[in-house]
Amino acid sequence: MAAMLRVRLLHWNAAEASRTQDLLLGAGFQVDYGQAFDSALMRKWREDPPGAFVIDLSRLPSQGREIAIALRQSPKTRNIPIVFCDGAIEKVKLIRDVLPDATYCSGKELIKTLKSLRPVETPLRPPAMMNRYGSRTTAQKLGIKEGSAVAVVDPPRNVNTLLGELPARVDFVERGGTVTLCFVHSADGLRADMSRVRNMAGNTKLWILWRKKSAPGHDGITEQLVRETGIDLGFVDYKICSVDKTWSAMLFAQRK
Repeated sequence: MAAMLRVRLLHWNAAEASRTQDLLLGAGFQVDYGQAFDSALMRKWREDPPGAFVIDLSRLPSQGREIAIALRQSPKTRNIPIVFCDGAIEKVKLIRDVLPDATYCSGKELIKTLKSLRPVETPLRPPAMMNRYGSRTTAQKLGIKEGSAVAVVDPPRNVNTLLGELPARVDFVERGGTVTLCFVHSADGLRADMSRVRNMAGNTKLWILWRKKSAPGHDGITEQLVRETGIDLGFVDYKICSVDKTWSAMLFAQRK
């Protein structure tokens, strides 16, 4: 690919991103960059896609992985080259297992790598996050391990059945758990419910759970609405799973 390629840079540290942006601009590339990420941005990429995506894995690698998977899910962005840059070896391996036909390089190799990129002719389309954990137990999906302390907020009556068999020495606590499950029951109350648990996100695995559209009692909550509300409140979403036939769950952390 020739110089003046328009590159979308995804990086979750502004100072480090600025250095990478300067490097790309100096090499003749056009660069789009912004720390904010939401569904509106994904729509913009589908309408006006860049020539390549550069995703830095030194920060929030799971977030970068899920964005890349979302890009591969859409026919309008599926063939755009994705370059993963830097990152811990073990984290990179997890992503390479899911997206082996993406490009991987170090920061020092980035310019050379971009100049030699070609469109992906037959891109691998990985399964969506919801479909990747079908054989796992509910506890495994939610990161509930042996010895975990689990806080449950506004649970349904059948929460024990919902969670199923749990590992040994799992305790339920009112707050301060290693895992927090916050059940939200209506679109009107979503923002207030998420605001109540906002300060927990830095100290626990904070899951927001809502009823699926096909489930009895569904009250207008969608994956997009949960994600956008979380981002507006200062969260970062980085995992989603199907808990059972009724409930979906999204994992949030505090934006750094």
